[in-house]
Amino acid sequence: MNSTRSPRIAVVGAGIGGLACARTLQRHGHRVTVVERETSAGARGQGGTLDLHVDTGQAALRAAGLFEKFRALARAEGEEVRGLDPFTGALVHHEQPAEGVGNAPEIDRGQLRELFLDSLAPDTVHWGQSVAGVTPLGDGTARLHFGDRTTEDFDLVVGADGAWSRTRPALSDATPAYTGDTFVETFLDDVDNRHPALAQLVGKGTLAATSDRATLFGQRNSGGHIRVYASLHVPLDWHVAAGLDLADTTAVREHLLTVLEGWHDGLRDLIRESDGGFINRPLHVLPIGHTWDHVPGITLLGDAAHLMPPYGIGANLAMLDGADLATAVATHTDLDHAVRAYEKLMLARGEAAAQACAELAKALASDTVVNVEDARKQLNERLLRPQRTR
Repeated sequence: MNSTRSPRIAVVGAGIGGLACARTLQRHGHRVTVVERETSAGARGQGGTLDLHVDTGQAALRAAGLFEKFRALARAEGEEVRGLDPFTGALVHHEQPAEGVGNAPEIDRGQLRELFLDSLAPDTVHWGQSVAGVTPLGDGTARLHFGDRTTEDFDLVVGADGAWSRTRPALSDATPAYTGDTFVETFLDDVDNRHPALAQLVGKGTLAATSDRATLFGQRNSGGHIRVYASLHVPLDWHVAAGLDLADTTAVREHLLTVLEGWHDGLRDLIRESDGGFINRPLHVLPIGHTWDHVPGITLLGDAAHLMPPYGIGANLAMLDGADLATAVATHTDLDHAVRAYEKLMLARGEAAAQACAELAKALASDTVVNVEDARKQLNERLLRPQRTR
């Protein structure tokens, strides 16, 4: 940097994108503060499993110096994909990773987050500190407004605070729009001992079955845990129209079993035998090509910048965004020039990925059989194209 003073950098949000940025900044000798409204690392569950791709998520881990630790936790066998006929339960599509090959191995999101957290300098993350917004100060810096009405000024505020970002309004008026699809999530634990038939049905990776009414996913996590998702094309308030209290596990279970009436019993057992309650997860997206006029002192990464459907791309992009931003800061002599260079790369890449996801969504909606490995390669090719032409 031009100045002898290390820039004051704040990352809003301790998700994997924000932590990838913080870790890579620290690896280059920069100080960074991460602010997170959750009260601790274990305040809530971190979701299911992620497949990390070579040129995106894995590249970010290499930049962060954490690739070998990731490999020790990753599950190459988790790349298996099983497609079943919803009514007969017959296997109609099967993708099995070759022996010793792991192009996109799986890792639990919680394990990945812990990997980043453990790599940071002590007291990097300020837990229990909510953000109300951010204001550019006109001199290239920005003021972060906290939920307790205190403020702090930084040379750069990085919004890594997800779909409903409190940082984004300083740059853009865009708000996420509902896609028309909702995931209803539940889980099964200790499946190999307590639910052996369902463990065999799901296999080592992901199971999917779809009809014109719903899609059912079973996703193997580590430790004998399976996440189950029923994807429904419904209004945002579908549970209100159905007279359901989402906290009433029995009622939600019966509703989903009714939606899946006529489906093979083995598939319905993923709902019938679930060990947990049900979480409503409506899917939202930002407009394809979401962008903003550059504002010195503020930028975005991950879902805050380019929210898209959950096709295994968003988490990979968030991590790559974080690593790319940190690398730009470390390799430019001017902070604002670094952020501009990062935004040029990230926004083009995000637009390409969002467009590819939209096309994949159309293919899935048409009941076209999609080869996941081929789709993954096409998505990666599309989203990495802007990097190759920079």
